[in-house]
Amino acid sequence: MLIPLIIISCKNKEINEKYIIQSINTLNMNVFSKEGAKLFSINSPHSNYDKENNTFKLKETTINLFKGNKLEYIINSDKAKLSNNNNLIELNGNVLVKAIIQQYEKLTADSFTWNIKNSEYTLVGNVKLENSSIILSSNKAILNKSNNIIEFFNPVKYQINNSTKNSGYQINSKNAYYNIDTKSLKFISNEERVRSTIYF
Repeated sequence: MLIPLIIISCKNKEINEKYIIQSINTLNMNVFSKEGAKLFSINSPHSNYDKENNTFKLKETTINLFKGNKLEYIINSDKAKLSNNNNLIELNGNVLVKAIIQQYEKLTADSFTWNIKNSEYTLVGNVKLENSSIILSSNKAILNKSNNIIEFFNPVKYQINNSTKNSGYQINSKNAYYNIDTKSLKFISNEERVRSTIYF
């Protein structure tokens, strides 16, 4: 069980006593596990802290996710909310996820949710994975941080990413599984059978 420890630095605090809202410019927050491992850091040029509900609301957010104290993912968004005793992260607006080990890969969505007690990230709305080889899109996807596999939910669209040609090759399937480490893509058909596995 992870019990987060939090280190926050900030500048120019203005407290609104009436609404119990604290405005923070230049927020830098680091969250650690009970064992001292760095879980994530959050940076925002402007945020509000609601003392009554114990929540942070941030703008122009950058989140760094760590594994074994090593930076693994960088996530940017227009807005963010940190709640549930800093155990729940919700991002909204132009969410962009980049893996450090795959610098030419990007994952975008309208929203991103992570409960730090588990290893799954949920992305919803216009979810799209794009790299030099493929474009994969759906309305919902779950990235499993423990095995670096992204599950894309029905309906899923797949297209070869070829900047020199207009490729008409597409696959529509119920679910698709993309392995970030091996760059393999597995499709599941509407009949619950594996249609194909593609390696890049």
